[in-house]
Amino acid sequence: MTRKKNDNQFIGNKYGFFDIKNKEFVITRPDTPSPWVNYLTNGQYHGLISNAGGGFSFYLSPRDSRITRWRYNSMPMDRPGRYIYLRDKASGKYWSLTWQPTPHARYKKYECRHGMNYTKISTEACGVQSEATFFIGEDNLEIWLVRLKNKKNAPVSLDVYSYAEMCLGHALVDLINQPNDKHFNDVHFVRDAQFLISSKRYWVTYSSATVAQANKAWNKWVFMASTLPVAGFDGAKDVFIGPWRSEENPVAIEQGVSFNTEITAGDAINSLRCPIELPAKGELEFCFMLGIVDKTGDDMEHTRQAESAASALVKKYRNLNQVKSQFQMLLDRRDDYLSAFQAQTPDPELNLFINMWNQYQTKTTFQFSRDASYHHGGLLFGRGYRDSCQDTLGVIFTKPQWGRERIIEMSARQFKDGSVYHCYYPLAGGGERTGHSDTPLWLPMIVVAYLKETADFAILDESVKFDDGGAASILDHIIAAVEYLKTKLNDKNLVYIGPGDWNDTLDYCGRAGKGISEMNTCIYAYILREMSDLLRRIGRAEKADEYENLYNVIKKSINENLWDGEWYIRAINDLGDPIGSKDSPEGKIFLNAQSWAVISGVAEGERAQSAMASAGRLCKTPKGPKILHPAYTQVNGNIGLATRCVPGKKENGAVFNHPVSWAYLAELLLKHADTAFQYYKQALPINPVVDIDRYEMEPYVYSEYVTSPDHPTFGQASHAWLTGSSVWMLRNTMDYLLGIRPTYDGLVIDPCIPAQWKSYHVARRFRGCIYDIEIENPGGVSCGVKSITLDGRPLAGNIIPPQTDGKKHKVKVILSDE
Repeated sequence: MTRKKNDNQFIGNKYGFFDIKNKEFVITRPDTPSPWVNYLTNGQYHGLISNAGGGFSFYLSPRDSRITRWRYNSMPMDRPGRYIYLRDKASGKYWSLTWQPTPHARYKKYECRHGMNYTKISTEACGVQSEATFFIGEDNLEIWLVRLKNKKNAPVSLDVYSYAEMCLGHALVDLINQPNDKHFNDVHFVRDAQFLISSKRYWVTYSSATVAQANKAWNKWVFMASTLPVAGFDGAKDVFIGPWRSEENPVAIEQGVSFNTEITAGDAINSLRCPIELPAKGELEFCFMLGIVDKTGDDMEHTRQAESAASALVKKYRNLNQVKSQFQMLLDRRDDYLSAFQAQTPDPELNLFINMWNQYQTKTTFQFSRDASYHHGGLLFGRGYRDSCQDTLGVIFTKPQWGRERIIEMSARQFKDGSVYHCYYPLAGGGERTGHSDTPLWLPMIVVAYLKETADFAILDESVKFDDGGAASILDHIIAAVEYLKTKLNDKNLVYIGPGDWNDTLDYCGRAGKGISEMNTCIYAYILREMSDLLRRIGRAEKADEYENLYNVIKKSINENLWDGEWYIRAINDLGDPIGSKDSPEGKIFLNAQSWAVISGVAEGERAQSAMASAGRLCKTPKGPKILHPAYTQVNGNIGLATRCVPGKKENGAVFNHPVSWAYLAELLLKHADTAFQYYKQALPINPVVDIDRYEMEPYVYSEYVTSPDHPTFGQASHAWLTGSSVWMLRNTMDYLLGIRPTYDGLVIDPCIPAQWKSYHVARRFRGCIYDIEIENPGGVSCGVKSITLDGRPLAGNIIPPQTDGKKHKVKVILSDE
């Protein structure tokens, strides 16, 4: 359990703490249980970096346009990365400024600060103190800004080496066909401008394995430069590292030389050597830069054009004032992003996450989907349609334009019949159509959310092409999704499960086309209700009535066919066997079946209470409710992969944070403030329940799941960062716990808070204005609004009407259950 050290610091665990003032997580020792990672991005050029300097970079797609290498499952782990070596010329000692890959060096100091899209790693060795700041500027290049300080009373002569191992194009081909793929690599040194430039003469963008040979080059050049004069360089990995060696002891650094290698085939690296002199107690600041420019052709003329474009960027960023200006711009953008929602409540952990880390994680999932992490390679599958839609919910309140652009992008991934790609390839095009029934429904979900946030109804008239030809308005796109689901209803108006629903491991329930999903059906019901409301507001009453009637038919069917006495059945397979029933030998209750019945309004009254109470009782763990109970111990070929997972992990009984977030929402909708807040607190990554060495993952972001007590490694987390749980935890807390929720008519004030809270404050940006909201709770209630004033004027009801003057407005709310 964390504790507050002072107003600006949380003690997180033995590896680090939260610096509230600077909005950073500070890692104080490098040997974390696993690499603790951060994301660098400008929206196009992306990178991952660990607390030890590991990670990789890519442009738009981590599969199709990978810039640098990172070896999955490598030993030592987390290799390679962005490395800056220092070598003392007098002693021959050398070390990396990021701890790895030279942990043998005697470091007197180590500290890593992960901030929003930047990382600072500070070390001290051999009397030299360093700080390396990694970030990406507005142009498509990453900056490695270094500050050195000589702590000794004598001058020191050093060589500084940069190091990055190159992928140069298609990462999967590089990984599995490296002996052949490396024959197309080019690295050469541009002598007059003093930078390395690299590319590949062969580029695959196929979405699946094939013997076909692409006859094209990668469309990028990579360059590496420094603000320091360059004395040497290397482009050949085998020469720089040497045989039977690793990044820990490169022969070039050991000998204090560069071999000045340029290659037309072989494993490519970018390394520059720059000599520096540090006077006694002296300081020096410099940077390396690694970036990309377009390749428009293979001949020398086009190469010279690329070199010219790279030279212009190198010239721009060799000005350290420009580099510092770029970093300040990044900090300013961070503050603007976070300013759309800030809360001060009696709970410091909630404040910490809602004001910074939860927002940052949802921004990251929006930009990276499930493409690139230390757990998602982004190599085999395309970008998830469902993921990319729901991630939009986490950014529309602060960057509505991003939401608008994503809606248009997702509409273009739809087919004329209303179906969509389940996974798609943003750079290569195309995708995979799997037949998942729920996937098309996430498009209307985000359109409705966007409209409630912005009132930008003009988007409904935007014309967007279908993937298979023709075009339609956004309104017709989302209607097409709803109409498509009609074809997925059985004779009882329940939605087929097909190859799975949100739970992709219930993948053999419906392969014969008969199995149904309660969750799919509830999501469809939810969308029908939302669409009916929208259509009525825009004058489409007939269609609104149709969807409302279908909603009621489906609601009745679920309650007649899938109620099991105390909770809802999760699915019925092709054989007619219920999944998640009291009569099931294992997997008797599923969390999602209960929560989505409540979220959709299908479950009301006693059934809603019973369903969530049953889930809370049977799925209970110290880290939140499990995805199902009891875990499967026998493989069932008519259910799917969930039964093949070991009990307590992944979809077989783990504490899956995404379903936990929906249970949290369901309890908020039922006004169960204590249970809801308990789920919220249990799920926070800052509260691992077990020792941090068992938990392993980053304590500043949600992980996909936490191992439940059904497995001996209870408390071990996995798949940090890129999880849909982040966006739902954020929006549930903003909209339903703190209770400041966008609607078509304005901001609804409808809290569901711990009764012991006496007051709290929220600043919320909404349609161009800032609402400064003070909520007082003199009677110690959890729910209920007694009065609201807007700029001193009393309001009727609990909706703040949208203001149009672009100013800050003062809102005062008094809670009462009377």
